[in-house]
Amino acid sequence: MALEIIGVLVVFVAVLLCARPLGTYMAKVFSGERVFLSRPLRPIERGMYRVIGVHEDDEQTWVKYLAAVLVVTVVGILVTFLLLRFQDRLPLQSVINPNGFPGVAPDLAMNTAISFATNTNWQNYGGETTLSYFSQMVGLVMHNFLSAATGLAVAIALIRGLARRSGRTLGSFYVDVTRGLLYVLLPISVIGTLVYVSQGAIQNFSASTVVHTLSGVTQTIAQGPVASQEIIKNLGNNGGGFFNANAAHPFENPNGFTNAFMMFTILLIAVSLTFTFGRMVGNLKQGMAVLGAMGVILLGMTGIAIAAEQTGNPALTRTGVTQVASSTQSGGNMEGKEVRFGIPQSGQFVAVTTGTSTGAVDASHDSLTAIGGLVPILSMELGEISPGGIGAGLYGMLMFVILGVFIAGLMVGRTPEYLGKKIEARDVKLAALAILILPLSILGLTAISVLVAPGQLGPLNSGPHGFSEILYAFSSTTGNNGSAFAGLTGNTVYYNTTLELAMWMGRYLFLIPILALAGSMVKKKIIPASAGTFPTDTPLFTGLVVGVVLIIGALTFFPALALGPILEHFQIAAGHLH
Repeated sequence: MALEIIGVLVVFVAVLLCARPLGTYMAKVFSGERVFLSRPLRPIERGMYRVIGVHEDDEQTWVKYLAAVLVVTVVGILVTFLLLRFQDRLPLQSVINPNGFPGVAPDLAMNTAISFATNTNWQNYGGETTLSYFSQMVGLVMHNFLSAATGLAVAIALIRGLARRSGRTLGSFYVDVTRGLLYVLLPISVIGTLVYVSQGAIQNFSASTVVHTLSGVTQTIAQGPVASQEIIKNLGNNGGGFFNANAAHPFENPNGFTNAFMMFTILLIAVSLTFTFGRMVGNLKQGMAVLGAMGVILLGMTGIAIAAEQTGNPALTRTGVTQVASSTQSGGNMEGKEVRFGIPQSGQFVAVTTGTSTGAVDASHDSLTAIGGLVPILSMELGEISPGGIGAGLYGMLMFVILGVFIAGLMVGRTPEYLGKKIEARDVKLAALAILILPLSILGLTAISVLVAPGQLGPLNSGPHGFSEILYAFSSTTGNNGSAFAGLTGNTVYYNTTLELAMWMGRYLFLIPILALAGSMVKKKIIPASAGTFPTDTPLFTGLVVGVVLIIGALTFFPALALGPILEHFQIAAGHLH
Protein backbone atom coordinates (compact mmCIF):
# COMPACT_ATOMS: atom_id res chain seq x y z
CA MET A 1 0.00 0.00 0.00
CA ALA A 2 2.82 2.39 0.89
CA LEU A 3 4.52 1.74 -2.46
CA GLU A 4 1.26 2.42 -4.29
CA ILE A 5 0.85 5.76 -2.52
CA ILE A 6 4.42 6.63 -3.47
CA GLY A 7 3.48 5.82 -7.07
CA VAL A 8 0.57 8.26 -6.81
CA LEU A 9 2.92 11.00 -5.60
CA VAL A 10 5.51 10.21 -8.30
CA VAL A 11 2.96 11.06 -11.01
CA PHE A 12 2.25 14.47 -9.47
CA VAL A 13 5.93 15.22 -8.97
CA ALA A 14 6.78 14.23 -12.55
CA VAL A 15 4.11 16.61 -13.84
CA LEU A 16 5.48 19.48 -11.77
CA LEU A 17 9.04 18.84 -12.95
CA CYS A 18 8.01 18.97 -16.62
CA ALA A 19 5.42 21.74 -16.31
CA ARG A 20 7.74 24.72 -15.95
CA PRO A 21 9.91 24.08 -19.04
CA LEU A 22 6.84 23.20 -21.13
CA GLY A 23 4.96 26.24 -19.83
CA THR A 24 7.87 28.52 -20.72
CA TYR A 25 8.10 26.90 -24.14
CA MET A 26 4.37 27.48 -24.80
CA ALA A 27 4.66 31.11 -23.73
CA LYS A 28 7.34 31.60 -26.37
CA VAL A 29 5.34 29.73 -29.02
CA PHE A 30 2.20 31.82 -28.55
CA SER A 31 4.20 35.04 -28.30
CA GLY A 32 5.72 34.31 -31.70
CA GLU A 33 9.24 33.85 -30.33
CA ARG A 34 11.72 31.42 -31.81
CA VAL A 35 11.90 27.95 -30.21
CA PHE A 36 13.98 24.86 -30.94
CA LEU A 37 11.30 23.49 -33.29
CA SER A 38 11.04 26.70 -35.30
CA ARG A 39 13.56 25.68 -37.93
CA PRO A 40 11.74 22.52 -39.12
CA LEU A 41 8.18 23.70 -38.41
CA ARG A 42 8.22 27.40 -39.32
CA PRO A 43 8.01 26.76 -43.11
CA ILE A 44 5.06 24.42 -42.51
CA GLU A 45 3.40 27.05 -40.34
CA ARG A 46 3.76 29.72 -43.04
CA GLY A 47 2.45 27.30 -45.66
CA MET A 48 -0.66 26.61 -43.58
CA TYR A 49 -1.37 30.33 -43.33
CA ARG A 50 -1.15 30.67 -47.10
CA VAL A 51 -3.51 27.73 -47.60
CA ILE A 52 -6.22 29.10 -45.30
CA GLY A 53 -5.66 32.70 -46.41
CA VAL A 54 -4.60 34.12 -43.05
CA HIS A 55 -1.90 36.67 -42.27
CA GLU A 56 -0.36 35.98 -38.89
CA ASP A 57 -0.16 39.66 -37.96
CA ASP A 58 -3.88 40.25 -38.48
CA GLU A 59 -5.39 40.09 -34.99
CA GLN A 60 -9.04 39.78 -34.01
CA THR A 61 -11.36 41.44 -31.51
CA TRP A 62 -13.10 39.12 -29.07
CA VAL A 63 -16.21 39.01 -31.27
CA LYS A 64 -14.25 37.96 -34.37
CA TYR A 65 -12.21 35.50 -32.29
CA LEU A 66 -15.43 33.88 -31.05
CA ALA A 67 -16.89 33.83 -34.56
CA ALA A 68 -13.80 32.04 -35.84
CA VAL A 69 -14.10 29.43 -33.07
CA LEU A 70 -17.74 28.76 -33.97
CA VAL A 71 -17.18 28.63 -37.74
CA VAL A 72 -14.34 26.12 -37.48
CA THR A 73 -16.35 24.03 -35.01
CA VAL A 74 -19.53 23.91 -37.09
CA VAL A 75 -17.62 22.93 -40.23
CA GLY A 76 -15.83 20.19 -38.28
CA ILE A 77 -19.12 18.86 -36.92
CA LEU A 78 -20.66 18.63 -40.38
CA VAL A 79 -17.62 16.85 -41.82
CA THR A 80 -17.58 14.30 -39.00
CA PHE A 81 -21.34 13.75 -39.18
CA LEU A 82 -21.08 12.92 -42.88
CA LEU A 83 -18.09 10.62 -42.33
CA LEU A 84 -19.96 8.63 -39.69
CA ARG A 85 -23.21 8.47 -41.65
CA PHE A 86 -21.51 7.19 -44.83
CA GLN A 87 -18.55 5.27 -43.42
CA ASP A 88 -19.72 2.14 -45.28
CA ARG A 89 -19.86 3.90 -48.67
CA LEU A 90 -16.35 5.28 -48.88
CA PRO A 91 -13.74 3.72 -51.18
CA LEU A 92 -11.12 1.19 -50.02
CA GLN A 93 -13.53 -0.45 -47.58
CA SER A 94 -11.24 -3.46 -47.09
CA VAL A 95 -8.60 -1.13 -45.65
CA ILE A 96 -10.54 1.60 -43.85
CA ASN A 97 -13.50 -0.53 -42.74
CA PRO A 98 -12.33 -4.17 -42.70
CA ASN A 99 -15.05 -5.17 -40.22
CA GLY A 100 -17.78 -3.88 -42.55
CA PHE A 101 -19.56 -1.65 -40.05
CA PRO A 102 -22.65 0.14 -41.47
CA GLY A 103 -23.23 3.89 -41.38
CA VAL A 104 -24.06 5.35 -37.99
CA ALA A 105 -27.68 6.32 -37.21
CA PRO A 106 -28.38 10.06 -37.65
CA ASP A 107 -29.03 10.93 -33.99
CA LEU A 108 -26.00 8.97 -32.79
CA ALA A 109 -23.79 10.40 -35.56
CA MET A 110 -24.72 13.97 -34.63
CA ASN A 111 -24.30 13.27 -30.92
CA THR A 112 -20.84 11.83 -31.57
CA ALA A 113 -19.78 14.68 -33.87
CA ILE A 114 -20.83 17.34 -31.34
CA SER A 115 -19.31 15.31 -28.52
CA PHE A 116 -15.85 15.23 -30.06
CA ALA A 117 -16.04 18.80 -31.40
CA THR A 118 -16.73 20.11 -27.89
CA ASN A 119 -13.83 18.11 -26.37
CA THR A 120 -16.40 15.99 -24.49
CA ASN A 121 -15.97 12.59 -26.16
CA TRP A 122 -19.15 11.24 -24.61
CA GLN A 123 -19.65 7.88 -26.30
CA ASN A 124 -23.12 6.35 -26.68
CA TYR A 125 -21.56 3.55 -28.72
CA GLY A 126 -18.84 0.91 -28.54
CA GLY A 127 -15.97 2.02 -30.74
CA GLU A 128 -14.82 -1.48 -31.66
CA THR A 129 -18.34 -2.48 -32.79
CA THR A 130 -19.60 0.72 -34.40
CA LEU A 131 -16.93 2.83 -36.12
CA SER A 132 -14.61 2.08 -39.01
CA TYR A 133 -10.88 2.71 -38.68
CA PHE A 134 -11.24 5.68 -41.02
CA SER A 135 -14.00 7.19 -38.87
CA GLN A 136 -11.86 6.79 -35.78
CA MET A 137 -8.60 8.04 -37.29
CA VAL A 138 -10.01 10.94 -39.33
CA GLY A 139 -13.42 11.93 -38.05
CA LEU A 140 -12.66 11.61 -34.34
CA VAL A 141 -8.93 12.22 -34.11
CA MET A 142 -9.33 15.42 -36.13
CA HIS A 143 -11.46 16.75 -33.29
CA ASN A 144 -9.15 15.32 -30.64
CA PHE A 145 -6.47 17.65 -31.95
CA LEU A 146 -8.67 20.55 -33.03
CA SER A 147 -10.87 20.78 -29.92
CA ALA A 148 -7.80 20.61 -27.68
CA ALA A 149 -6.06 23.33 -29.69
CA THR A 150 -9.23 25.45 -29.51
CA GLY A 151 -9.31 25.32 -25.72
CA LEU A 152 -5.62 26.15 -25.63
CA ALA A 153 -6.15 29.11 -27.99
CA VAL A 154 -9.01 30.58 -25.94
CA ALA A 155 -6.90 30.37 -22.77
CA ILE A 156 -4.08 32.23 -24.53
CA ALA A 157 -6.55 34.88 -25.73
CA LEU A 158 -7.74 35.45 -22.15
CA ILE A 159 -4.14 35.67 -20.92
CA ARG A 160 -3.43 38.31 -23.56
CA GLY A 161 -6.48 40.23 -22.42
CA LEU A 162 -5.12 40.30 -18.88
CA ALA A 163 -1.49 40.91 -19.84
CA ARG A 164 -1.66 43.61 -22.52
CA ARG A 165 -1.50 47.20 -21.33
CA SER A 166 -4.14 48.59 -23.65
CA GLY A 167 -5.64 47.53 -26.92
CA ARG A 168 -8.63 45.99 -28.64
CA THR A 169 -7.44 42.67 -30.08
CA LEU A 170 -6.65 39.28 -28.54
CA GLY A 171 -4.57 37.71 -31.28
CA SER A 172 -5.71 35.50 -34.15
CA PHE A 173 -7.63 32.29 -33.46
CA TYR A 174 -6.30 30.71 -36.65
CA VAL A 175 -2.70 31.49 -35.72
CA ASP A 176 -3.13 30.30 -32.13
CA VAL A 177 -4.72 27.01 -33.21
CA THR A 178 -2.05 26.42 -35.84
CA ARG A 179 0.76 26.98 -33.36
CA GLY A 180 -0.92 24.85 -30.72
CA LEU A 181 -1.22 21.97 -33.18
CA LEU A 182 2.22 22.23 -34.78
CA TYR A 183 4.44 23.12 -31.86
CA VAL A 184 2.69 21.52 -28.88
CA LEU A 185 0.20 18.74 -29.57
CA LEU A 186 1.73 16.99 -32.59
CA PRO A 187 5.35 16.68 -31.35
CA ILE A 188 4.32 15.31 -27.95
CA SER A 189 1.82 12.95 -29.60
CA VAL A 190 4.51 11.42 -31.83
CA ILE A 191 6.69 10.68 -28.81
CA GLY A 192 3.74 9.43 -26.77
CA THR A 193 2.63 7.04 -29.52
CA LEU A 194 6.06 5.40 -29.46
CA VAL A 195 5.83 5.04 -25.69
CA TYR A 196 2.47 3.27 -25.92
CA VAL A 197 3.64 0.94 -28.69
CA SER A 198 6.76 0.05 -26.69
CA GLN A 199 4.56 -0.98 -23.77
CA GLY A 200 2.22 -3.21 -25.78
CA ALA A 201 -0.59 -0.95 -27.01
CA ILE A 202 -1.60 -2.20 -30.45
CA GLN A 203 -1.26 -0.27 -33.72
CA ASN A 204 -2.48 -2.07 -36.83
CA PHE A 205 -5.18 -2.15 -39.50
CA SER A 206 -6.15 -5.78 -39.04
CA ALA A 207 -9.77 -6.86 -38.92
CA SER A 208 -11.13 -8.28 -35.68
CA THR A 209 -9.74 -11.74 -34.92
CA VAL A 210 -12.03 -14.63 -34.01
CA VAL A 211 -10.42 -17.16 -31.64
CA HIS A 212 -11.54 -20.38 -29.99
CA THR A 213 -11.24 -20.35 -26.21
CA LEU A 214 -10.37 -23.26 -23.92
CA SER A 215 -14.02 -23.49 -22.89
CA GLY A 216 -15.00 -24.30 -26.47
CA VAL A 217 -16.63 -21.00 -27.46
CA THR A 218 -15.51 -18.34 -29.90
CA GLN A 219 -14.43 -14.83 -28.97
CA THR A 220 -13.99 -11.80 -31.22
CA ILE A 221 -10.88 -9.77 -30.40
CA ALA A 222 -11.06 -6.26 -31.79
CA GLN A 223 -7.90 -4.70 -33.20
CA GLY A 224 -6.96 -1.44 -34.91
CA PRO A 225 -4.82 1.73 -34.84
CA VAL A 226 -5.04 2.28 -31.08
CA ALA A 227 -1.70 3.67 -29.84
CA SER A 228 -1.72 6.71 -32.15
CA GLN A 229 -5.15 7.71 -30.84
CA GLU A 230 -4.42 6.93 -27.21
CA ILE A 231 -1.87 9.68 -26.72
CA ILE A 232 -3.98 12.57 -28.06
CA LYS A 233 -7.00 11.17 -26.24
CA ASN A 234 -5.17 11.89 -22.98
CA LEU A 235 -2.80 14.72 -23.87
CA GLY A 236 -5.67 16.75 -25.36
CA ASN A 237 -7.99 15.94 -22.43
CA ASN A 238 -10.41 14.27 -24.82
CA GLY A 239 -10.93 10.86 -23.19
CA GLY A 240 -12.82 8.96 -25.88
CA GLY A 241 -11.59 5.38 -26.07
CA PHE A 242 -11.01 3.25 -29.15
CA PHE A 243 -12.62 0.43 -27.16
CA ASN A 244 -15.81 0.56 -25.12
CA ALA A 245 -13.85 -0.37 -21.99
CA ASN A 246 -11.64 2.70 -22.54
CA ALA A 247 -8.45 2.77 -20.44
CA ALA A 248 -9.45 -0.45 -18.66
CA HIS A 249 -8.79 -2.34 -21.92
CA PRO A 250 -5.29 -3.89 -22.04
CA PHE A 251 -4.83 -2.97 -25.71
CA GLU A 252 -5.22 0.72 -24.73
CA ASN A 253 -3.62 0.59 -21.30
CA PRO A 254 -1.40 -2.49 -20.97
CA ASN A 255 0.18 -2.04 -17.54
CA GLY A 256 0.78 0.09 -14.47
CA PHE A 257 3.37 2.23 -16.23
CA THR A 258 1.03 3.18 -19.07
CA ASN A 259 -1.68 3.91 -16.48
CA ALA A 260 0.66 6.34 -14.72
CA PHE A 261 1.79 7.73 -18.10
CA MET A 262 -1.84 8.41 -18.98
CA MET A 263 -2.34 10.48 -15.84
CA PHE A 264 0.95 12.28 -16.49
CA THR A 265 -0.10 13.29 -20.00
CA ILE A 266 -3.63 14.18 -18.87
CA LEU A 267 -2.25 16.70 -16.37
CA LEU A 268 0.79 17.91 -18.30
CA ILE A 269 -0.48 20.76 -20.48
CA ALA A 270 -3.15 21.95 -18.05
CA VAL A 271 -0.57 22.35 -15.27
CA SER A 272 2.03 23.80 -17.64
CA LEU A 273 -0.39 26.55 -18.68
CA THR A 274 -0.15 28.10 -15.21
CA PHE A 275 3.55 28.69 -15.89
CA THR A 276 2.64 30.02 -19.35
CA PHE A 277 0.20 32.39 -17.67
CA GLY A 278 2.81 33.57 -15.14
CA ARG A 279 5.39 34.23 -17.83
CA MET A 280 3.02 36.05 -20.19
CA VAL A 281 1.69 38.37 -17.46
CA GLY A 282 5.24 39.01 -16.26
CA ASN A 283 4.82 37.57 -12.76
CA LEU A 284 5.44 33.87 -12.23
CA LYS A 285 3.98 34.05 -8.71
CA GLN A 286 0.58 34.82 -10.21
CA GLY A 287 0.70 31.52 -12.07
CA MET A 288 1.83 29.71 -8.93
CA ALA A 289 -1.12 31.12 -6.99
CA VAL A 290 -3.51 29.71 -9.60
CA LEU A 291 -1.64 26.39 -9.63
CA GLY A 292 -1.78 26.26 -5.84
CA ALA A 293 -5.58 26.54 -5.86
CA MET A 294 -5.81 23.84 -8.52
CA GLY A 295 -3.42 21.58 -6.61
CA VAL A 296 -5.22 21.85 -3.28
CA ILE A 297 -8.50 20.75 -4.86
CA LEU A 298 -6.90 17.95 -6.89
CA LEU A 299 -4.99 16.52 -3.93
CA GLY A 300 -8.12 16.71 -1.79
CA MET A 301 -10.25 14.89 -4.35
CA THR A 302 -7.54 12.26 -4.89
CA GLY A 303 -7.26 11.61 -1.15
CA ILE A 304 -11.04 11.30 -0.71
CA ALA A 305 -11.39 8.91 -3.66
CA ILE A 306 -8.56 6.64 -2.52
CA ALA A 307 -9.72 6.65 1.11
CA ALA A 308 -13.35 5.90 0.18
CA GLU A 309 -12.40 3.00 -2.09
CA GLN A 310 -9.81 1.60 0.32
CA THR A 311 -12.35 1.68 3.18
CA GLY A 312 -14.73 -0.39 1.11
CA ASN A 313 -18.43 -1.11 1.34
CA PRO A 314 -19.91 -0.88 4.87
CA ALA A 315 -22.61 -3.37 3.85
CA LEU A 316 -19.91 -6.01 3.41
CA THR A 317 -18.30 -5.09 6.71
CA ARG A 318 -21.57 -5.83 8.51
CA THR A 319 -21.54 -9.38 7.11
CA GLY A 320 -18.10 -10.03 8.57
CA VAL A 321 -16.08 -9.55 5.37
CA THR A 322 -12.62 -8.13 6.06
CA GLN A 323 -11.82 -5.21 3.76
CA VAL A 324 -8.54 -4.20 5.35
CA ALA A 325 -5.45 -4.31 3.12
CA SER A 326 -2.98 -7.03 4.09
CA SER A 327 -0.21 -9.14 2.63
CA THR A 328 -2.80 -11.53 1.17
CA GLN A 329 -5.42 -9.11 -0.18
CA SER A 330 -5.73 -5.58 -1.50
CA GLY A 331 -8.69 -4.83 0.74
CA GLY A 332 -11.21 -2.12 0.03
CA ASN A 333 -13.65 -1.97 -2.87
CA MET A 334 -12.10 -3.76 -5.85
CA GLU A 335 -15.41 -4.09 -7.72
CA GLY A 336 -15.09 -2.67 -11.22
CA LYS A 337 -11.33 -2.14 -10.96
CA GLU A 338 -8.42 -3.70 -12.80
CA VAL A 339 -6.19 -5.88 -10.61
CA ARG A 340 -3.14 -4.63 -12.49
CA PHE A 341 -3.83 -1.07 -11.26
CA GLY A 342 -5.30 -1.52 -7.79
CA ILE A 343 -7.18 0.97 -5.63
CA PRO A 344 -4.70 3.87 -5.20
CA GLN A 345 -3.98 4.24 -8.93
CA SER A 346 -7.67 3.79 -9.78
CA GLY A 347 -8.69 6.38 -7.16
CA GLN A 348 -6.09 8.80 -8.47
CA PHE A 349 -7.31 8.21 -12.03
CA VAL A 350 -10.88 9.03 -10.94
CA ALA A 351 -9.77 12.39 -9.53
CA VAL A 352 -7.40 13.22 -12.41
CA THR A 353 -9.76 12.35 -15.25
CA THR A 354 -12.64 14.40 -13.80
CA GLY A 355 -10.47 17.15 -12.36
CA THR A 356 -9.65 17.67 -16.02
CA SER A 357 -12.12 17.40 -18.91
CA THR A 358 -10.62 14.11 -20.04
CA GLY A 359 -13.22 11.50 -19.18
CA ALA A 360 -11.00 8.47 -19.79
CA VAL A 361 -11.65 5.72 -17.24
CA ASP A 362 -9.55 2.81 -16.02
CA ALA A 363 -12.32 1.55 -13.70
CA SER A 364 -16.11 1.48 -13.67
CA HIS A 365 -17.33 4.65 -11.97
CA ASP A 366 -20.71 2.98 -11.51
CA SER A 367 -19.00 0.51 -9.14
CA LEU A 368 -17.38 3.13 -6.92
CA THR A 369 -18.55 3.52 -3.35
CA ALA A 370 -21.09 6.29 -2.80
CA ILE A 371 -18.43 8.74 -1.56
CA GLY A 372 -15.98 7.56 -4.21
CA GLY A 373 -18.66 8.32 -6.80
CA LEU A 374 -19.23 11.74 -5.25
CA VAL A 375 -15.67 12.76 -6.15
CA PRO A 376 -15.99 12.69 -9.97
CA ILE A 377 -19.45 14.28 -9.89
CA LEU A 378 -18.31 17.16 -7.68
CA SER A 379 -15.08 17.62 -9.64
CA MET A 380 -17.07 18.09 -12.83
CA GLU A 381 -19.65 20.33 -11.18
CA LEU A 382 -16.93 22.64 -9.87
CA GLY A 383 -16.04 23.28 -13.50
CA GLU A 384 -13.10 20.86 -13.81
CA ILE A 385 -10.56 23.40 -12.65
CA SER A 386 -8.18 21.09 -10.81
CA PRO A 387 -6.31 21.64 -13.10
CA GLY A 388 -9.05 21.41 -15.70
CA GLY A 389 -9.07 20.66 -19.39
CA ILE A 390 -6.44 21.87 -21.81
CA GLY A 391 -6.97 25.63 -21.71
CA ALA A 392 -10.47 25.28 -20.29
CA GLY A 393 -9.20 24.63 -16.77
CA LEU A 394 -7.14 27.81 -16.73
CA TYR A 395 -9.84 30.11 -18.07
CA GLY A 396 -12.41 28.43 -15.80
CA MET A 397 -10.24 28.95 -12.74
CA LEU A 398 -9.57 32.56 -13.73
CA MET A 399 -13.33 33.18 -13.50
CA PHE A 400 -13.17 32.14 -9.84
CA VAL A 401 -10.05 34.29 -9.45
CA ILE A 402 -11.98 37.31 -10.73
CA LEU A 403 -14.72 36.63 -8.17
CA GLY A 404 -12.09 36.15 -5.47
CA VAL A 405 -10.52 39.50 -6.36
CA PHE A 406 -13.96 41.13 -6.21
CA ILE A 407 -14.57 39.71 -2.73
CA ALA A 408 -11.09 40.75 -1.60
CA GLY A 409 -11.71 44.25 -2.90
CA LEU A 410 -14.86 44.46 -0.83
CA MET A 411 -12.93 43.34 2.24
CA VAL A 412 -10.22 45.99 1.92
CA GLY A 413 -12.66 48.69 0.85
CA ARG A 414 -11.09 49.43 -2.55
CA THR A 415 -11.93 48.94 -6.19
CA PRO A 416 -10.79 45.37 -6.87
CA GLU A 417 -7.74 45.00 -9.11
CA TYR A 418 -6.11 42.03 -10.81
CA LEU A 419 -2.75 42.25 -12.55
CA GLY A 420 -2.99 46.02 -12.34
CA LYS A 421 -6.38 46.23 -14.02
CA LYS A 422 -9.56 47.35 -12.28
CA ILE A 423 -12.27 44.72 -11.98
CA GLU A 424 -15.50 46.56 -12.63
CA ALA A 425 -19.15 45.54 -12.35
CA ARG A 426 -19.34 44.33 -15.96
CA ASP A 427 -16.32 42.08 -15.47
CA VAL A 428 -17.78 40.49 -12.35
CA LYS A 429 -21.09 39.92 -14.12
CA LEU A 430 -19.36 38.19 -17.03
CA ALA A 431 -17.38 35.92 -14.69
CA ALA A 432 -20.51 35.09 -12.72
CA LEU A 433 -22.46 34.43 -15.93
CA ALA A 434 -19.83 31.97 -17.10
CA ILE A 435 -19.98 30.09 -13.80
CA LEU A 436 -23.80 30.07 -13.72
CA ILE A 437 -24.00 28.32 -17.09
CA LEU A 438 -22.87 25.09 -15.40
CA PRO A 439 -25.79 24.76 -12.93
CA LEU A 440 -28.24 26.01 -15.55
CA SER A 441 -27.37 23.08 -17.78
CA ILE A 442 -26.58 20.40 -15.18
CA LEU A 443 -29.42 20.98 -12.74
CA GLY A 444 -31.95 22.12 -15.33
CA LEU A 445 -31.55 19.12 -17.64
CA THR A 446 -31.30 16.68 -14.71
CA ALA A 447 -34.57 18.03 -13.28
CA ILE A 448 -36.33 17.65 -16.63
CA SER A 449 -34.96 14.12 -17.12
CA VAL A 450 -36.20 12.79 -13.78
CA LEU A 451 -39.69 14.16 -14.52
CA VAL A 452 -40.32 13.04 -18.11
CA ALA A 453 -40.88 9.44 -19.18
CA PRO A 454 -38.01 9.20 -21.75
CA GLY A 455 -35.59 10.46 -19.12
CA GLN A 456 -36.83 8.03 -16.48
CA LEU A 457 -36.20 5.09 -18.82
CA GLY A 458 -32.46 5.86 -18.99
CA PRO A 459 -31.00 4.80 -15.62
CA LEU A 460 -30.64 1.07 -14.96
CA ASN A 461 -30.92 1.57 -11.20
CA SER A 462 -33.64 3.07 -9.04
CA GLY A 463 -33.37 5.28 -5.97
CA PRO A 464 -30.43 7.59 -5.26
CA HIS A 465 -28.03 5.65 -7.45
CA GLY A 466 -30.33 5.98 -10.45
CA PHE A 467 -30.57 9.71 -9.78
CA SER A 468 -26.75 9.85 -9.60
CA GLU A 469 -26.54 8.21 -13.02
CA ILE A 470 -28.64 10.98 -14.56
CA LEU A 471 -26.86 13.73 -12.59
CA TYR A 472 -23.48 12.30 -13.59
CA ALA A 473 -24.42 12.25 -17.29
CA PHE A 474 -25.35 15.93 -17.42
CA SER A 475 -22.43 16.92 -15.17
CA SER A 476 -20.10 15.06 -17.53
CA THR A 477 -21.50 16.44 -20.77
CA THR A 478 -21.88 20.01 -19.51
CA GLY A 479 -18.34 19.86 -18.17
CA ASN A 480 -17.18 18.45 -21.54
CA ASN A 481 -15.75 15.48 -19.66
CA GLY A 482 -17.35 12.51 -21.38
CA SER A 483 -17.00 9.83 -18.71
CA ALA A 484 -20.13 8.00 -17.60
CA PHE A 485 -21.43 6.11 -14.59
CA ALA A 486 -22.01 3.25 -17.07
CA GLY A 487 -25.51 2.70 -15.71
CA LEU A 488 -27.39 5.00 -18.08
CA THR A 489 -28.87 3.92 -21.41
CA GLY A 490 -27.77 6.99 -23.30
CA ASN A 491 -28.21 5.86 -26.90
CA THR A 492 -31.83 6.98 -27.19
CA VAL A 493 -33.26 9.89 -29.14
CA TYR A 494 -34.04 11.70 -25.87
CA TYR A 495 -30.61 11.38 -24.30
CA ASN A 496 -28.71 11.84 -27.56
CA THR A 497 -30.52 15.15 -28.00
CA THR A 498 -30.41 16.47 -24.43
CA LEU A 499 -26.79 15.46 -23.94
CA GLU A 500 -25.89 17.27 -27.18
CA LEU A 501 -27.53 20.39 -25.75
CA ALA A 502 -25.55 20.03 -22.51
CA MET A 503 -22.28 19.63 -24.42
CA TRP A 504 -22.96 22.67 -26.54
CA MET A 505 -23.94 24.83 -23.55
CA GLY A 506 -20.96 23.71 -21.49
CA ARG A 507 -18.50 24.54 -24.25
CA TYR A 508 -19.80 27.45 -26.30
CA LEU A 509 -22.21 29.32 -24.06
CA PHE A 510 -19.37 29.24 -21.55
CA LEU A 511 -16.92 30.70 -24.07
CA ILE A 512 -19.03 33.78 -24.83
CA PRO A 513 -18.59 35.50 -21.42
CA ILE A 514 -14.98 34.25 -21.25
CA LEU A 515 -13.98 35.98 -24.47
CA ALA A 516 -16.18 39.00 -23.68
CA LEU A 517 -14.26 39.36 -20.42
CA ALA A 518 -10.97 39.07 -22.30
CA GLY A 519 -12.17 41.80 -24.67
CA SER A 520 -13.09 44.00 -21.71
CA MET A 521 -9.79 43.49 -19.90
CA VAL A 522 -7.55 44.07 -22.93
CA LYS A 523 -8.85 47.65 -23.25
CA LYS A 524 -7.85 48.61 -19.71
CA LYS A 525 -4.65 50.35 -18.77
CA ILE A 526 -2.43 48.81 -16.12
CA ILE A 527 -2.23 50.91 -12.96
CA PRO A 528 0.58 50.62 -10.40
CA ALA A 529 -0.09 48.67 -7.22
CA SER A 530 -0.61 50.77 -4.09
CA ALA A 531 -0.68 50.15 -0.35
CA GLY A 532 -4.37 49.26 -0.55
CA THR A 533 -4.00 46.72 -3.38
CA PHE A 534 -4.85 43.20 -2.28
CA PRO A 535 -1.94 40.93 -3.33
CA THR A 536 -3.04 38.11 -5.61
CA ASP A 537 0.19 36.13 -5.65
CA THR A 538 0.22 34.89 -2.04
CA PRO A 539 -0.90 31.72 -0.25
CA LEU A 540 -3.62 33.80 1.42
CA PHE A 541 -5.18 34.63 -1.95
CA THR A 542 -4.83 30.99 -3.04
CA GLY A 543 -6.81 29.98 0.04
CA LEU A 544 -9.43 32.61 -0.74
CA VAL A 545 -9.88 31.28 -4.28
CA VAL A 546 -10.20 27.69 -3.02
CA GLY A 547 -12.83 28.91 -0.55
CA VAL A 548 -14.77 30.69 -3.29
CA VAL A 549 -14.72 27.55 -5.47
CA LEU A 550 -15.91 25.27 -2.68
CA ILE A 551 -18.54 27.64 -1.32
CA ILE A 552 -20.06 28.27 -4.75
CA GLY A 553 -19.99 24.55 -5.49
CA ALA A 554 -21.52 23.62 -2.13
CA LEU A 555 -24.30 26.20 -2.32
CA THR A 556 -25.13 25.36 -5.92
CA PHE A 557 -24.89 21.59 -6.11
CA PHE A 558 -25.23 20.29 -2.54
CA PRO A 559 -29.03 19.75 -2.75
CA ALA A 560 -28.61 17.58 -5.87
CA LEU A 561 -25.67 15.69 -4.37
CA ALA A 562 -27.72 15.13 -1.22
CA LEU A 563 -30.37 13.34 -3.31
CA GLY A 564 -27.75 11.17 -5.00
CA PRO A 565 -24.41 9.93 -3.63
CA ILE A 566 -24.75 11.43 -0.14
CA LEU A 567 -28.16 9.84 0.44
CA GLU A 568 -26.89 6.56 -0.99
CA HIS A 569 -23.94 6.61 1.42
CA PHE A 570 -26.14 7.09 4.49
CA GLN A 571 -28.63 4.47 3.33
CA ILE A 572 -25.84 1.92 2.91
CA ALA A 573 -24.30 2.87 6.26
CA ALA A 574 -27.71 2.45 7.93
CA GLY A 575 -28.25 -0.94 6.30
CA HIS A 576 -31.11 0.14 4.01
CA LEU A 577 -29.14 -0.55 0.79
CA HIS A 578 -26.64 -3.28 -0.10
